[in-house]
Amino acid sequence: MIEQLPNLPAGIIGFRMRGLVTADDYESVMVPDIEAAFALNRKLHIVVHIGDDFTGFAPGAMWDDVKLGFRHISGWERTALVTDVGWVRVMSSMFGFAMPTHFKLFTNAELDDALRWIAQP
Repeated sequence: MIEQLPNLPAGIIGFRMRGLVTADDYESVMVPDIEAAFALNRKLHIVVHIGDDFTGFAPGAMWDDVKLGFRHISGWERTALVTDVGWVRVMSSMFGFAMPTHFKLFTNAELDDALRWIAQP
């Protein structure tokens, strides 16, 4: 499941991933919100929180994530990933440098720090 992070400042979008994340979650929650945000802004700041209750990605969900990222490849200004999920942290550390954005990885305990960082211009 993907849900919006509430009460974020203007120009910042955020999502929390819980349980099993499916391609339908991307299509029904993230894609419409991100497309609407891009209609208003050329560059986005995004924070994604993958909490301890995350159990994984269903087949096709990771592909939707990749497609969404590439569809707006030059539009990501800042990206904060907040998680303690080991394999997600490893993959993000390995490939974060290749993302066309200012990317920073945070632990769950650093969620407030991530929100402060993502709000910077």
